[in-house]
Amino acid sequence: MTPTVMRQELANGAVCIAPEGRLDTFTVPAFEAALSEQLDSGRLRLIVSLANVTYVSSSGLRALLSARRRAREAGGDVVLSGLAPRVREIFEMVGFVGLFGIYASVEEAAGALGAAPSAG
Repeated sequence: MTPTVMRQELANGAVCIAPEGRLDTFTVPAFEAALSEQLDSGRLRLIVSLANVTYVSSSGLRALLSARRRAREAGGDVVLSGLAPRVREIFEMVGFVGLFGIYASVEEAAGALGAAPSAG
């Protein structure tokens, strides 16, 4: 099953990637492709909204870490927003809360990246 991965361009070059459902062995390739597409095209400030994600496996965590590393090496960043309690618990267990900027909403994450969501 192919996951839904929504993409929204924000002001100042930031992009929000919003996967839905589970990020696991079966769905991570499409998620990685969405992240890589943005990074490959020079969009280096990414917000990953996990508001509609119910589970993140080790492959999902690896995809996020890899995207963050690529973005930072090129002068950008990857931040996260909207973690459900179970997903946040996973991030806390593996120590990722200290690695990523984590925000309650896409708007807060955009502000942290110096970009506000564009109107329309």
